[in-house]
Amino acid sequence: MPEGDTIHAAAQRVGAALVGKEIVAIETPQQRHAIDRWPDRLAGREVRSVDAHGKHLFLRFAGDLTVHSHLRMGGMWGVYEHGRRWSRSPRRAWLVLRTPEHEVVQFDGPVLELMTESRTRFDLRLAALGPDILAPQLDETRFLARLREDDPTRGIGEALLDQRNVAGIGNVWKSEGCFDERVSPWRKVADVSDDEALRIVRSTRARMQDSVSRGGHIRGLQVYDRAGRPCPRCKSPIRARGQGDDNRTTYWCPECQH
Repeated sequence: MPEGDTIHAAAQRVGAALVGKEIVAIETPQQRHAIDRWPDRLAGREVRSVDAHGKHLFLRFAGDLTVHSHLRMGGMWGVYEHGRRWSRSPRRAWLVLRTPEHEVVQFDGPVLELMTESRTRFDLRLAALGPDILAPQLDETRFLARLREDDPTRGIGEALLDQRNVAGIGNVWKSEGCFDERVSPWRKVADVSDDEALRIVRSTRARMQDSVSRGGHIRGLQVYDRAGRPCPRCKSPIRARGQGDDNRTTYWCPECQH
């Protein structure tokens, strides 16, 4: 699943291609959007801004209309100069926006909806999101408040994946952040101090910011997807096991992380 750094990097690319540019064509190839009349409703409107909150991306058009996207496991935003081959089949395109210079394409959904600007502020799914890990200023007080309202018997790794506590962290950064700060992802939330929790999100934020600066390209993973390989700190074998209700694989060093 694309994580917050991937979505923020996509927002930057999409914004650079669309904001303030003439939109010469809008296409919604998927049958599910055939009766929604997006091309008619968005005709003549310029894109005012493109932004992200956690794993959600928003294209904000003039006149109080916003396209909301969540890529879940397999979606993707692509930006292509005219004439450049798309990285996925056109049959997988859900939304295509054309300018004189670029084609911006959203592939494979699965969450793609047109809503009013006011609805983006009051939609229950979006209102429930915690502070964005990549916001210009991370709201650490709000993060701690959300974390302490969570189930204290949950593992901290599972709690970090809960977008109501902090938005944007996924399986990669949950594992890496806990490793960076030597905290076991299995330790109960009640047994993780505020200082430890803040150290994890600060470390994770810095590494995700580095990824965004590289266009969403991650470097220097220490434990993620390295099960059985030696820990870069102590050389003990890295372990992997499913965690939480969704059984998402957690990677950690049982020797370094306590």
